[in-house]
Amino acid sequence: MTLVAGRGPLSSDPAGRFWPPLPGEVFGEMVYVEPHPRRVQAFRAGRPVLDTERALLVHRRGRPLSYAFPADEAAALPTEPEPAAPGFVHVPWDAVDTWLEEGRELVHYPPNPYHRVDCRPTKRRLRVAVHGAVLVDTDDTVVVFETALAPRLYVDPALVDTAALRRSQTSSYCNYKGFATYWSAVVGGRVVDDIAWSYPDPPPESLPIKGFLSFDETRVELLAELPAT
Repeated sequence: MTLVAGRGPLSSDPAGRFWPPLPGEVFGEMVYVEPHPRRVQAFRAGRPVLDTERALLVHRRGRPLSYAFPADEAAALPTEPEPAAPGFVHVPWDAVDTWLEEGRELVHYPPNPYHRVDCRPTKRRLRVAVHGAVLVDTDDTVVVFETALAPRLYVDPALVDTAALRRSQTSSYCNYKGFATYWSAVVGGRVVDDIAWSYPDPPPESLPIKGFLSFDETRVELLAELPAT
């Protein structure tokens, strides 16, 4: 994810630059492969079908981060070869029921060793309104710096007019913040869907924003004092 997505160094819109510049034809085809010395396990119908500490991580532009496994260790599963790592193969993510890395269950893709989440208490102001009704106006916030993504402000729900919010059916998942719960606003009889989200049970690196709310600037009137990007 991080090296090739968002504004990562191998993405199509990197935040920084290489010096000397990489030739376009090289940059577009670049693949980065590295050892991943963590225990990766896969289960199907409750039974282990893969258990290795010899996985590689493959960073390829335009593709999600992926594992590559020694071909002999994945022989019981459907595979396709990894051209950048002879002798290693990919296993389709949905070929098994459950993926674990060092005991943590994974969803969608492997966690990236270059992806970092920093949650910092701050006095950056956040003001949120919906149809003229102010839901938040505070400088008691947490700013989240997440690799290759724009910074975001989160706020304690005690500082939000939660009477105007109701939980929606929408959900999403992040390997670094967990499952997200979404909230809609009801103001003057009008409903604005999914204006905010929160992470009720984040992993340890994101515990400072447990249960805190962040707001979608495309769905509300939002003033957020954020670092320039």
